[in-house]
Amino acid sequence: MSSIQEAIKRNILILDGAMGTMLQRYNFSEEDFRGERFKDFPHSLKGNNDLLSITQPKAIRAVHAAYFEAGADIVETNTFSSTTIGMADYHLEDLVYELNYESARIAREAADEFTAKNPDKPRFVAGSIGPTNRTASMSPDVNDPGYRAVTFDDLRIAYKQQVEALIDGGSDLLLVETIFDTLNAKAALFAIEEVKDERNIDIPIMVSGTITDASGRTLSGQTVEAFLVSVSHIPLLSVGFNCALGADLLKPYLQTLSQNTSFNVSAHPNAGLPNAFGEYDETPEQMQAFIKEYLDDNLVNIIGGCCGTTPEHIRLIADIAKEYKPRVSTATM
Repeated sequence: MSSIQEAIKRNILILDGAMGTMLQRYNFSEEDFRGERFKDFPHSLKGNNDLLSITQPKAIRAVHAAYFEAGADIVETNTFSSTTIGMADYHLEDLVYELNYESARIAREAADEFTAKNPDKPRFVAGSIGPTNRTASMSPDVNDPGYRAVTFDDLRIAYKQQVEALIDGGSDLLLVETIFDTLNAKAALFAIEEVKDERNIDIPIMVSGTITDASGRTLSGQTVEAFLVSVSHIPLLSVGFNCALGADLLKPYLQTLSQNTSFNVSAHPNAGLPNAFGEYDETPEQMQAFIKEYLDDNLVNIIGGCCGTTPEHIRLIADIAKEYKPRVSTATM
C-alpha cells in the first residue's frame, strides 16, 4: 500500500467530516450507549460517543464507510475523548486502551476494504487525539490563577496510553487535533515521541490547532505564528487548523500559516458557525465555494470538515479538490 507521504505529493488529500454530527442521526438512547455489556453500569453513559465503538460498532463502521464512499482518503478514529482524563467524566478510565484499540481496528477494517476495491486510491486511518477537557496553561479558578487542574506529566501519561492503543489497533498516522492549549499538545507530542523511541518506529503526525474567535488566537492566547513555532520542533506530516470557525472565517489564519511553514498544511473547518440551536446551517455547496478559495490560493495539502459536516459536504469538497494540484510551500521554516 502506498504510504501517506507518497500520496500527499500526488494529490490534495481529503479528510473525513464530523463523527458526532453523523452519530446524532441515530438518536441513540441511554440503553443504546450502554449495550448489553454496560446495562448495569451505575453511571449515565449517554453522550459518550467514543464508547459506541464498543457498544455500537456497526454504526461507527457505517460512518467511516460513508466518508470513504464520499471520497475521503483519511478517516479519523472515534477517539476524540479516549484518554483517562476524558473518560473520568464517565468513570470509564479502565476502558481507555480498549476504546482506542477497537476504534482504530474498526477504521482500519473500513480503510482496507476500500483500498482493496480501488488500490490506486489508498485509504488511511488517523488516530484522533483530542485536547482533553482540562488545560495545562490556565487556571479554571479565577480566584487562584496559579492553580492547574492537570499537569504536563498527567497529560503525557494519559496520551501515551492512547497513542500505544491507536498504533496497536492499526492507525497509519496520529492526529493531535482541536488544540486550544499548546502545552496540552506538546504533552501529546512528547508522548508520541516516547512511544516512537521505545518501539523504534516512525509514524506520521498531523497537528491541528483551533483559532477560537476573531482575535486570531488560540484559547491559551497564541497567535498563528506563535502556535506554529511551538509545535515545529519535531518533523510533522502537516500542521493546520480545525473547528471553532467556518471555512470563510478560517481562511486568513490558514494564509498566515501557509506562508510561514514548509510543512504540509491541513484544514477541517466547521460547516459555518452554529445557529441559536447549536446546529450548523452551511450547505455542502456553500462550503465547497469557500474551500475552492483555499485551493485557488494554494493554501492546503489536506482538507476536510469538522462540526456540522457530513458525507455530502466531503463529497463536494473531494470533487473540487480533484481539479487542483497539492500546495507547494515557498516558506523556509
